[in-house]
Parts: sequence; C-alpha cells; structure tokens
Amino acid sequence: MNYAAPWWLPGGHLQTIVAAKVGRRYRLHSPVYQRERWLSPDIDFVDLDWQHAKSATNPPLLVLFHGLEGSSRSHYAESFADYASAHALDYVVVHFRGCSGELNRAPRAYHSGDYEEIDWILKRLRSSRTGPILAVGISLGGNAVLRWAEEAGSLARQTVSAVASVCAPIDLAASGTAIGAGFNRQVYTRMFLHSMKPKAMRKLAQFPGLFNGSAVCAAQDLYAFDNAFTAPVHGFETTDRYWREASAKPHLHRIRLPALVINAKNDPFVPAHSLPAGPIKGDWVTLWQPSEGGHVGFPDGLPPGNLFVLPEAVGDWLLQNH
Repeated sequence: MNYAAPWWLPGGHLQTIVAAKVGRRYRLHSPVYQRERWLSPDIDFVDLDWQHAKSATNPPLLVLFHGLEGSSRSHYAESFADYASAHALDYVVVHFRGCSGELNRAPRAYHSGDYEEIDWILKRLRSSRTGPILAVGISLGGNAVLRWAEEAGSLARQTVSAVASVCAPIDLAASGTAIGAGFNRQVYTRMFLHSMKPKAMRKLAQFPGLFNGSAVCAAQDLYAFDNAFTAPVHGFETTDRYWREASAKPHLHRIRLPALVINAKNDPFVPAHSLPAGPIKGDWVTLWQPSEGGHVGFPDGLPPGNLFVLPEAVGDWLLQNH
C-alpha cells in the first residue's frame, strides 16, 4: 500500500481523529442499510446491516466486522459501503452484541478473540450464498477475524475466500499498554469507557452478580475494565490471560487462506515495535505496514480529507486474491 499523508495532517493522532470526525466517507450519499436480526445459538440476537448491489447477479459479498464500540455508521464502515457500491458488491456490517443500538439478551458482550461468534456468522452467511465471501475486520474486529482464520486453519476456505485485518491490535498487551498511557489515556481511553461502562452496568442490571460492578465503575483504563468485565464475563481469569489468549500475532503462521494484515507504523493504538517483522511462515499472510495512516485513518486530499484510500486498497486486494 502506497500512502502518504497530506501535508496538513502530520502525525498519527491527527490522521486518526480527523478521519473519524470529519473525513468524507462517501462520494454521493450516506449508505442506506436494510437491517436483519438473527437469533444466535444461545438465544440472543445479532443485528446485520445490509447494502445490496443494484445491478449484479450473485455478486461477491463483503462482510465487515467493526472495531471497539463501532457500528455500521462508523466512518470506516460507511467508506467501505461506498467502495462496495462502486464495485457492485453485496455488503453487510455485522454488529457485535450490544453495538447495534439495543442491549443484547445474554450474559455476555463481545471481545477481541471472539472467533466462535465469527465462525457461526460466517458459516450462516455461506449457507445462503454461492459466490465469494470476503471478510474484513477493523481494529478489534480485525484481530477477531484473524483469530477465526487461525483456528479454522485449512477449513477456512470452505467458508471465506480471503480476509483482511485493518489496524488490528494483534498484540493486545502492547496495544493495551499504549492506549492506557499519556495522551491516549486522556482522549481515547476516556472515549471508550464513556460508552462501555454504562453498557456494562445495564448488563449487570440484567444479570445481578455477573461481575463486580464497583470495579467496573472504578476502572480508569481498559486493563482495569477488562479485568472487571470483559475477562470474567467471557471465561478468562484475568486481563493478562485474555490479552494473551486472544492476540492473533502468535498464531499468524496457522492461517491457510489469503490474509492481508495492514497496520500503520504511526498508529497511536498499535505500537510499531509490536508488529510482526519479516515474512510469516507460509505463503498466506501479506503484511502492509505503511509509515503513516494513524488508526483506521488514511485520510487523503484537501481539508477535511476523504477516506477512500483505505477501502480501495483493501477491497482491491481482496478482489484480486480470492
């Protein structure tokens, strides 16, 4: 991927924040989604937002798994919707539980290693389609998609033709440390906890005793929040164990389908020193590590910038490698 940040956007923080807040996401109009609700195996629900190709028969399906506290209205989701529309692809954004605007029903939420959730979603999508399925995960969703590919191994290609991970914290401990310090702690951590804490407390009202509510309220960083909520609710003893077992980086060599892993080296959330270096064992994983881009940013052009570079690069790679 050849990306050079515009002169007026120096540094990973600006490239991240401007993209998320004011970057131009689509060329003509905001995507119009059709929502579908699926009943999950544990009698919960998952909401999917669809955009169907207008003039194609049995087109490829582009599936997007969003990042932490994201949705189909996140800046990257709408920019990928624009790409799908321009290339006559069916497109669907899968909402992790609790991220579609309604609290989910089960005593769980979602997490960075939620590959079993992704497995049943992708297999259900495959059961109703005959064309290629291309999966892209953003940030947290990117790590989870890679964990699915790693666990599925040689069976993954029976379900999906190719996958892409965008700006994923594939070393969760390194990213957790980075987001919990300095400017990141004051800006990004506060933003995430502002939405995550109330959701967690509504979950506790649904299921009294599920976790320690006082510890959640006292959490000042993602490490403490994961220790109080994410880890115990999803079967991990501690944050350290959760981050270790959910990280995709140690298992990339197990992937057996075309996989793109893209991380900007100036991503505020994902330290450059934590990224995989050199070739991954095997021929399946492609690493793109541009020097700039920020966290799911890659804005281009004059102010306020457009967000077309990232979906075009990732989408074109998926279409060429499936």
